[in-house]
Amino acid sequence: MVANAPVSFGAFEVTVGVNPNVPAGTAVLDAVAQAGYDGIDLGPPGYLGTVDELPSRLADRHLRLAGGYVALPFSQPDAVPGAIAELEALLDIFDAAGSRADGAPPPRPTLADAGSDARRATPGQAQRDRALGLDAAGWARLAEGVAGALEACRRRGYEPTFHHHAGTYVEAPWEIEELLRRTEIGLCLDTGHLLLGGGDPVQALGDWGRRINHLHLKDVRLSVVDAIVREQAPMMEVWRRRAFYPLGEGDLDVEGVLEGLKRRQYQGWLVVEQDTIPDPSDPADRAARDQVRNRAFLRAHGV
Repeated sequence: MVANAPVSFGAFEVTVGVNPNVPAGTAVLDAVAQAGYDGIDLGPPGYLGTVDELPSRLADRHLRLAGGYVALPFSQPDAVPGAIAELEALLDIFDAAGSRADGAPPPRPTLADAGSDARRATPGQAQRDRALGLDAAGWARLAEGVAGALEACRRRGYEPTFHHHAGTYVEAPWEIEELLRRTEIGLCLDTGHLLLGGGDPVQALGDWGRRINHLHLKDVRLSVVDAIVREQAPMMEVWRRRAFYPLGEGDLDVEGVLEGLKRRQYQGWLVVEQDTIPDPSDPADRAARDQVRNRAFLRAHGV
């Protein structure tokens, strides 16, 4: 099933409550439903509605909840126990939203490392400079934290996924492989972040296919990404320069990714994302029109 996400409309952790041009959550729900998606990711908790409001807002629009993202300080293990409360709050929202008995995949708690100022300042660099990564002791601590979060999710009846994210300690392909080796958590393959991190999404489906239980589908303009990496620009520039494009208009082998999913009979959510930061000069319906195009692109490819 195909979902979209508030980040495609400029609503995510670095913009909600900060950028005045972020649209209202109800407007995003309306646009996603009108574009023909089956579901939506949560975005920052509370953005799409309170625990009491969200179930009816989803049901009124015939949308399912596909997942919710939470970054935890896995590279700072002393902070993980306190941060687990954020994860529990996310699962409370999942419980309230409910599950529909119509064959839809369950929502995925989508976990990520919170990273560090040093890594956020150097996105895309770790593939060529492993000194930016964790040492053996750091990896052991990260794996311990992930195991604790995995257990917290399973205790509540949810099977989580881990999102490799640019600007964190699980970004480059070698870091993803280390995570998979040290933990048993499933992987959220994010095509855009993998390209930024120096990987190949089609190859990833072959190498890590059995561990992939969630998908964030992004198209990327590599000339933008390459410039950011070359200039050693910070993570915010990825969003400011709009590295992510409508499907089929960037450099991702979208057809190869879709074919790889079909070969592996992937059954999870496919979440379309086109991360952006809203600008007052944008046409009011730019993001909504892009997501209509993205849904049409997938339909034309049998998805």
